[in-house]
Amino acid sequence: MKLKIYLFRHAQTYYNKKHIFTGWKDSKLTPFGKKQAKIMSRKLKTKKFQVAYQTRLSRSKNTLKEVLKFHPECTKTITDDRMIERSYGKLEGKSHTSFVQKEGLDSYKTLQHWHKIDHLQGRDKDIFITKVGEAELKIVRRSYNVAPPGGESIKMVEKRVNAFIKDLLKKMKKEKVNVVISAHGNSMRPFRKHFEKLTKEQMMKLENPWDDYFEYTITV
Repeated sequence: MKLKIYLFRHAQTYYNKKHIFTGWKDSKLTPFGKKQAKIMSRKLKTKKFQVAYQTRLSRSKNTLKEVLKFHPECTKTITDDRMIERSYGKLEGKSHTSFVQKEGLDSYKTLQHWHKIDHLQGRDKDIFITKVGEAELKIVRRSYNVAPPGGESIKMVEKRVNAFIKDLLKKMKKEKVNVVISAHGNSMRPFRKHFEKLTKEQMMKLENPWDDYFEYTITV
């Protein structure tokens, strides 16, 4: 017997649109995000599933709500925060741009204090700060092991998502049900790593769409 998992990311939020660290903050869907949720619902319209999973965040719930309009056969919705978005800790609510500026300027001042860099003026200083800040942003967003201040690394997210997957597979095999999952960009990474047999490096390069889904087959 073959069972199905349908996995998707919530649609676009206001924080996504403005490039703000969202994490566990509850940013709402934009009008464009609501259109994306409708696109997702149409793509999943012909699929059949009996159990749905969401997190406590409204972006997960509201995207799933749109999908479930076409699925009277889905009689159970479960909220499980083990697949919630990665926590960005103290960075949540701050823009990527402000992070780049602050980290770049702090690094510039530190290097200048220790005479590791000459005093820069005007455009040269701006370019240096931006490059260093963008490098720090890449580390925070794409490093497997590095956690933001007060937040989670992807390694930490993977640990809780793997625990969720273990329990999910047990439930599917016991109850013989198909499931749909309204997840988040970073919680989808370890999920896809597990089912697509990816390396850590491949996982960290993933870009998860807002208006498409991934389908996995479980044999029982």
